[in-house]
Amino acid sequence: MAGLKTSKDKIGVVTSNKMEKSAMVRVDHSVQHPRYKRYIRRSKQYQVHDEKNECSQGDTVRIRETRPLSKNKYHTLVEIVERAKVQAG
Repeated sequence: MAGLKTSKDKIGVVTSNKMEKSAMVRVDHSVQHPRYKRYIRRSKQYQVHDEKNECSQGDTVRIRETRPLSKNKYHTLVEIVERAKVQAG
């Protein structure tokens, strides 16, 4: 079992779901500054495969790295951790 790869899961927030079966997810992480030793928040956006179009903007989701599904899409939606709170307008 030494040669098995573990799946890489990330948790992020859906920023856009305007595409068919796809969504953009922003994943934040903290990095320590090399000189000043303070933690800086960095973020990266991933294009995620959402087969059932079930996530909406603002949802917190768990994504998993997979084989390339298209030119930019190499993550898939695993679960919706928390739904976005709908504000009355």
